[in-house]
Amino acid sequence: MEVTETTNEGLKREFKIVVPAADIEAKMSSRLAAIAPTVRMPGFRPGKVPPKLVRKTYGKAILSEVLEQTVNESTEAAMTERGLRAATQPQVDLVGEVDAIEEGSDLEYTVAFERFPEIEIMDLASVKLERLTVPADDARVDEALDRLAQNYKESKPVETKRKAKTGDITVIDFTGTIDGEEFAGGTAEGYSLELGSGAFIPGFEDQLVGASVGDQLQIAVTFPEGYAEELAGKDAEFAVEVKELREPSPAEINDDLAKRLGAENIGELKGRLKENQEAEYKNLARMRLKRDLLDILDKQHEFELPEAMIDAEFEGIWNQFEHQREHNPEQIDEDDKGKSDDELKEGYRDIAVRRVRLGLLLSEIGRLNNIEVTSEELNRAIASEAQQYQGREKEVLEFYKTNPQAVQALQSPIIEEKVVDFVLEMADVSDREATMEELIASPDDEAEEKKETAAKPKKKTASKSKAAAKKDDADG
Repeated sequence: MEVTETTNEGLKREFKIVVPAADIEAKMSSRLAAIAPTVRMPGFRPGKVPPKLVRKTYGKAILSEVLEQTVNESTEAAMTERGLRAATQPQVDLVGEVDAIEEGSDLEYTVAFERFPEIEIMDLASVKLERLTVPADDARVDEALDRLAQNYKESKPVETKRKAKTGDITVIDFTGTIDGEEFAGGTAEGYSLELGSGAFIPGFEDQLVGASVGDQLQIAVTFPEGYAEELAGKDAEFAVEVKELREPSPAEINDDLAKRLGAENIGELKGRLKENQEAEYKNLARMRLKRDLLDILDKQHEFELPEAMIDAEFEGIWNQFEHQREHNPEQIDEDDKGKSDDELKEGYRDIAVRRVRLGLLLSEIGRLNNIEVTSEELNRAIASEAQQYQGREKEVLEFYKTNPQAVQALQSPIIEEKVVDFVLEMADVSDREATMEELIASPDDEAEEKKETAAKPKKKTASKSKAAAKKDDADG
């Protein structure tokens, strides 16, 4: 095999590789000999087909298979010999089409890629982090109970004759028509509708406010553009009769409510809510600690990054943003509104650079410390993914069996979490009890708070006097 380096610029490498025809022929002969015992042709006993006929029949297909295998093996050998690891998928360009390459010809191709950068990892034991801990809060447990009581609220008939108001439940019969014709799903009897819930078409509930039991109304509405295709944007009329008016009331917080929620009694329900709260706080604390760790790792490491990886990451981020801007504009970050595309792209490219840097760094820490995904961990991840598609579990499992890239997508977050755990084990992590507000505060919020605190005048003399006074009291 002859290898000639044609590009060596930064992380970019390109090689021209020539594999002699003799090597290709040796692999061809070996592969044909391997399949010969299984070949069946009319007029010949199984395994007794002449080699020349086997080659004539299967040679073209075997050559294509051998060329692909040779490209992969020779590319890997060229990189290994030079101590290179590809950070991006090698781009192979054959000299000539595969179908045009004949037996007895050399294999000649070029391969281009960006190598994995040299990364000097900081002393991970020098990393100092603060883990915020938030104790379970009985008041928040009570708030959760109140929300559950609201979700399981009951209703009772309104005793006095009055008009319906927002929050009431109207029991109605209705028939909907479009251009005088009834439509599917537009008719119901004894339907309980809470006014102000937003459960019906915009404008429907508002027109029931002020109605009394026995009233017969004509309600005109327009179906939203995002509604079912056959109704979207159309004007409709509903003939409505108010049959009953009811007042909602939260369910009583007692053992009966607990049993409706699968607990033995209210004490057990509170215990579950407290456990859920503790798990939520622990998860938030983990996310916060990981964010702080990644911030430190990002700031402490500077190395050359593969441009192709940055471009691919940025493209993914930008496509996601454009989809959100088109379909869910209300979810766009307030800071992004009003910015030009050039300004947005600059900001998102910075995010792409950070992600690529941290991805490469965590990958290198994992490689150097032999951190890998076990088969058990991978199987659990695949099973968890399959459970999200009830009734199609076998289909999902088969998908992962035949799609290595999909498996890699499942492995990556597992590796990342294992590497983060490894670094946290080495780092100097101290615990501090904090409030929920501190735990969920964004870095920008904290930076602003520190800035405001720093801007306030400090009364050092007064503070010192108070400290001295406390010391005198203690001594006294």
